[in-house]
Amino acid sequence: DLLGSRHGASERPLKTWRNRADVRCTSNLASTAHTRCPMIIDLAQVFLDGLMLGAPYALLGLGFTLTFGVMRRLNLAYGPTAMLGVYAGVGVGALLPDWRVPSLAATLLASVLAGLYVERLCFRAIRGGSALASMVSSFAVWMQIEEVVAQFAEVRAHPVKAPAAFESFFLGPLYVRRDYLVMLVAAGALMGGLWALLYRTRWGRAVRALSEHPVAARLMGVNVGRVSLQAFLLASALGGAAGYSIAASQGQITPFFGLWVTIKGLTVMILGGLGSIPGAVAGGLILGVVESHALWYLGGDSRDLAAYALLFAFLVFRPRGLFKSAAGADPSVERA
Repeated sequence: DLLGSRHGASERPLKTWRNRADVRCTSNLASTAHTRCPMIIDLAQVFLDGLMLGAPYALLGLGFTLTFGVMRRLNLAYGPTAMLGVYAGVGVGALLPDWRVPSLAATLLASVLAGLYVERLCFRAIRGGSALASMVSSFAVWMQIEEVVAQFAEVRAHPVKAPAAFESFFLGPLYVRRDYLVMLVAAGALMGGLWALLYRTRWGRAVRALSEHPVAARLMGVNVGRVSLQAFLLASALGGAAGYSIAASQGQITPFFGLWVTIKGLTVMILGGLGSIPGAVAGGLILGVVESHALWYLGGDSRDLAAYALLFAFLVFRPRGLFKSAAGADPSVERA
């Protein structure tokens, strides 16, 4: 499990920081506050873990959001392209076990190439057709990529090494896991770079114009085909980076990883709002916090159940998500 077992490997460090908190409360606070302090620290610990877990979820949502915002299409092969990239990184890592940068570079390159394949086959070829046709085509490619990986993978699970070699540590009474910190830092850097690219460059203005009003953007001279392709490849690279960080935190990857990535990315995009970039970030962080609390208070089996319950609640009470996109969605996509 990504968050670790409540009674398994993570029990020892959690007990350690909890004992430290008890000592600190005993020495500084009254007896009434002493009974509440461990609960507060538990809550802060779970919230911190949820934020670090939600950062790569936000990256997955951003990939879906970029594709949907520019093309008005859902790419169901998004998860399998990220999975294929991670498998490529695992292969390079097996050849160069002492080097982590080539493994990450291979992941990004393979994800971009797989994204190019999906774009040419499912979106460029039927650009003027229905959004449902593109979505169904991407589902077929999803099955294709997953079957190829399953056939060529010699074992069910492949180990994935962490991209950074340093130990977990305590931040006051809070325990900071190494793999979580790597995910948070990497996702934060990528989201910051994406924000600068979209809001501080000419290409970013073209992407936002195409997302908000495609007809006006085309009339103003925006090359729709080129910008759409570039946004699609950028989304594929984000998916590969997020997939690699998540697989490294889990320590392994299986042929079902693509399905998991697709479900998480779609969930984040729906929570944040279709086509909304700030919504994708907020949705990913909220999903991570909810899953972290469900795991801590209800056990590992309830984590996905809590995520689906949150998704159901949003679909019933706030179907447009946290942030409403400035662009209207294709009616066929909304029906899907």
